[in-house]
Amino acid sequence: MIVGIGVDVVDLARFRRAADSTPALLTRLFAESEQMDGAVKRPLPSMAARFAAKEALIKAIGDSTGVRWHDMAVVSDGQRNPSFEVYNALAGIIAARGITAIHLSMSHDAGVAIAYVVAEGNG
Repeated sequence: MIVGIGVDVVDLARFRRAADSTPALLTRLFAESEQMDGAVKRPLPSMAARFAAKEALIKAIGDSTGVRWHDMAVVSDGQRNPSFEVYNALAGIIAARGITAIHLSMSHDAGVAIAYVVAEGNG
């Protein structure tokens, strides 16, 4: 059963301006593993998509009480399919809401990044 859905869109130019004007922003929002693609620094549009994913996840679960940006990380499997790892307060909220699966899709093009999240569970 679908427990919640969330979608978020990020303007790439605005995200770039924020990252340029606040050097610590990416470190505040993302784990080091999210900022890197192997040994290469991940491009800013990909980072914006990850930010959209985190925002969409919060919308899908419907609660962000006590949640910090590092309580969630966007990871990829061997086929580069994205998913989440969750920790701390966020893991507790997800368990309390009976969420058993979280589906994530992200993209970026034409000046925007978008992410869509579907949370499934026994609600």
